[in-house]
Amino acid sequence: MNLDRNARLKVVLIDTRNPLNIGASARAMSNFGFFDLRLVHPYDVAFREAVSAVGASELLRNAPVYTTVAEAVADCSLVVGATGLGHRQLQHPLHRLEKAGRLLRRHMESANVALLFGSEKFGLANNDVSHCHWLLHIPTRPAHDSMNLAQAVAVCLYELIRQPSTARHWPEAAELAPGEEVERFTVLLEELLQHSGYTDYGQAKNGEDKTHRLVRRLQMRSRDAAVWTGMLRQILWKLKHP
Repeated sequence: MNLDRNARLKVVLIDTRNPLNIGASARAMSNFGFFDLRLVHPYDVAFREAVSAVGASELLRNAPVYTTVAEAVADCSLVVGATGLGHRQLQHPLHRLEKAGRLLRRHMESANVALLFGSEKFGLANNDVSHCHWLLHIPTRPAHDSMNLAQAVAVCLYELIRQPSTARHWPEAAELAPGEEVERFTVLLEELLQHSGYTDYGQAKNGEDKTHRLVRRLQMRSRDAAVWTGMLRQILWKLKHP
């Protein structure tokens, strides 16, 4: 997670009516490593005590309040509004979240970005949109394109921090088992199969090779290999000592 880059993103909530949504948005920001929350004319002044800001009370406490959008985005060279498609006639370029995420990350490498979210009831007003360079939308079901404010914030922030390439690597706790552990399991499995009468390795053509290939295809993790080996040992012992 690139916290230096994340620091350049400013999440701006405009005319938010429910303090719980503000708190939940702050929590989502803290979850994903974003800490600059800005509020424009929040409806309820008691938002700083929102119980939904679990683990993000300091972030919420430090959030500045502005009277206008222009003030809130004054230090940002890119302003993007999150909007549903609805029936609005758009005068701005509109990007799906996947593409918007790439564009935002690129700009955040060197400059500040403001991401605007409108009120729960009306979304971004035309005046709010006039401050935006372009708009993004989350691809939802057309018949139900309105999302909860805090959930929309969370989805957008996740898109900004996710790294698909990282998902292709095994986590440290889930590394593949070393060859000796896999071989130990395989030998035990062969012994169990022979003892159970499932197959006769003396007659079956390439029986052992087939078992080896099947086991390797499992791509066993080290922790799993130990568990499975223990299971097979217990089954084999029961077979030998009925």
